[in-house]
Amino acid sequence: MNLIQILQYIFLGAIQGFTEPIPISSSGHLLIFKRLFKFDMLNDMNFEIVVNFGSFLAILFLYRKEIFKIISDFFKYFKTKKEMYKENYNYAWLIVIGTIPAGIIGLLLKDKIEAISGNVKLIGIALLITACALFVIKDAKGKKEKGQITIIDSVIIGFFQVIALFPGISRSGATIVGAMSRNLKRETAVNYSFMLYLPISFATMILGVKDLFETTNFSELFLPYFLGMITSMIITYFSAKWFINIMKKGRLGYFSLYCLIVGILVILFL
Repeated sequence: MNLIQILQYIFLGAIQGFTEPIPISSSGHLLIFKRLFKFDMLNDMNFEIVVNFGSFLAILFLYRKEIFKIISDFFKYFKTKKEMYKENYNYAWLIVIGTIPAGIIGLLLKDKIEAISGNVKLIGIALLITACALFVIKDAKGKKEKGQITIIDSVIIGFFQVIALFPGISRSGATIVGAMSRNLKRETAVNYSFMLYLPISFATMILGVKDLFETTNFSELFLPYFLGMITSMIITYFSAKWFINIMKKGRLGYFSLYCLIVGILVILFL
């Protein structure tokens, strides 16, 4: 593998890293840039799993303190039943409940989703759908804090995450739209969205490990895969921090406009 090809993997790792946390579809943008620059690895699902894992590590690091406290309080409440631990105990279950719909449907429809994931026109249509959804909730503020999320809220948001299984629909966008439609505050919505991302991303990596190591030219691909993952991890971290600030300020309208423009261009020219 030559230097140009390695740089292509690094570039796509950067695209994954920047687009994963924000509501514009990382998988859709990977396909768009592969087509745009005529990269060879058009159907390399293993690479997408690897760079997605880089994003997982970044979000895990970003929320490390909160995750540790949620897990710690979960077991403390389970053991002591003290009220001070109850909020995070409930929140842990809400993360599990919110993850279940996408987990089940993702497993059942895995092959069908992969079969249509290379259709760039569908990506364009999905971006237009994302644009419309973001426009609808762009001015929403919400009132519910973390401790006020209900089981019904988590189930509905979980089904919004199912919609994001469709190629080109942003996962963060779908879950944030779902959360805002349930009257969650902006910061609460984005934090819960990232919490739902972690188990789904980890499960995707675990399910893909077997295929990854069975790749015939894995030894040749190890270096570009690794560099792409590291690039994705670093850029995801900063992109996520930037997006959290954007959410606090309520500027989702910019992403709606972006998805609208890119969606139209993709449909017309790719």
